[in-house]
Amino acid sequence: MQPWLLAIRPRTLPAAIGPLLIGNMLAIELEQFSWFIATISMLCGVLLQISVNLANDYFDFKNGIDTDERLGPTRVTQSGMLSPTAVRNGMIITLLLAFAVGFYLIIHGGWPIAILAAASMLGALCYSGGPYPLASHGLGEVAAFVFFGLVAVVGSYYLQAGTTSLSAWLLGSAIGFFNAAIMLVNNTRDINTDTKAGKNTLAVRIGEAQAKVLYQSLVYLPFAIIIGGFFLGYLKGLPVLLAGVSLIIARNLSQAFQDNTGEALNPILGQTAKLTMTFSALFSVGLAFTIGH
Repeated sequence: MQPWLLAIRPRTLPAAIGPLLIGNMLAIELEQFSWFIATISMLCGVLLQISVNLANDYFDFKNGIDTDERLGPTRVTQSGMLSPTAVRNGMIITLLLAFAVGFYLIIHGGWPIAILAAASMLGALCYSGGPYPLASHGLGEVAAFVFFGLVAVVGSYYLQAGTTSLSAWLLGSAIGFFNAAIMLVNNTRDINTDTKAGKNTLAVRIGEAQAKVLYQSLVYLPFAIIIGGFFLGYLKGLPVLLAGVSLIIARNLSQAFQDNTGEALNPILGQTAKLTMTFSALFSVGLAFTIGH
């Protein structure tokens, strides 16, 4: 099972869990709130994240992007730990499982959820594969913002409420920026090898110096969003206050990202994913304490 655990990349899963946690917690006071829907939506999100990871492992090997010069964690296809066919089949099975789990969500949420589900599955495949891989054209961070930010938070809230809210859009944007930061760390670490392979990520396009500036913006913007949401009356004070505690982590990561390069960025990748989860968990705890108030 060890190769499959490496392929799944457990450290990246908070990127899927965090936004779904917040989206569901925003709706917890609603009379029609369903723990079953919340659980199913989280499981579906995790399966989609795993399918993206497997697709990335498979397509980056097939496209000659993952080589022996790679600085990041071991990729199971490139290293020979698993065959390309096995990883491809794992990706397909995981996507089918995500669809099977999410089919009830489609029935429950109607055509808007069907569209989001189709777009999410297509996005999972097109991130690294297809005729226009998003990651190879500088759109990886945008995809992370949209699918693991806006779609995850607003979509999970819509499943519970049957409508959207400005608070969901604000928090979807905040989490989206965090998840875009995760992608940026990954791509900044791989600038040299991606340049050689012709993979024009955003980091390759703007260079490492500007990528470091962008990372600071991505990890600080979520706090500006929730503070603004509070003063405008769309977000409650306690969740904002608790989530604000994670600003300490964001500041430390921002400094660490400035001071390191190449392989030394590997720990920051996992720590940025933990920042996403910490922010989401603290905000959700705040929401739980405000129930009925």
